[in-house]
Amino acid sequence: MTKRMDFVPAAGWDVLTPLYDAGIRLLTNERRWRAALLEQVAPKPGETILDVGCGTGSFAILLKKAAPHSRVIGLDPDPRILERAAAKATAAGVDIEWWQGFSRDAADLGIAVDKAVSSLVFHQVPMAEKRAGIAAMVAATVPGGEVHIADFARQRRPAMRMAFAAIGWLDGRANTVPNAHGALEDILSAIDPAAGEPSRDFLSACGQISLFRLRRASQA
Repeated sequence: MTKRMDFVPAAGWDVLTPLYDAGIRLLTNERRWRAALLEQVAPKPGETILDVGCGTGSFAILLKKAAPHSRVIGLDPDPRILERAAAKATAAGVDIEWWQGFSRDAADLGIAVDKAVSSLVFHQVPMAEKRAGIAAMVAATVPGGEVHIADFARQRRPAMRMAFAAIGWLDGRANTVPNAHGALEDILSAIDPAAGEPSRDFLSACGQISLFRLRRASQA
């Protein structure tokens, strides 16, 4: 069993991809944090929203259902996961655009978005990709736009640190350990000090999941 070297698949290993949705649902307290993230993003008609690292499309579908007259774009480097996402969207009866690319490509898509969002993405990638991906999300948004992130960030409780350590086996300790030590908070704070504090935290069997919001400054 070999890992792809260009990106970490959604469930850590390609062979586990069919189990990804069930695993997220059962192990991450998914219903609560996704509902809170949707409330925080607050999609509106006419907005263009980019879901970075969209995976199997679960959150992109929620966005489109909440705002049917918005434009929702899912971005992910894995063509097979995008096929799953497209099939789920068709079954849900929603029209979403699926584009192949990395988080660092968000600013090079030829579009400006009102909101960019990612969920459970940045704990899977190296430090350079964390920085580049978040910077690209900010650059992709229009002045006054918003960036929303839900991910495993600083693990403040010993029990959560222990739970999150198991994720390192799937997604690589070199990628996950910085998150547990506050890498996301540091990256966001460097862009906007107000963005480095989580808006909500959720405990799960895999560790603590935190929500963040960064508002891009409006043009003077």
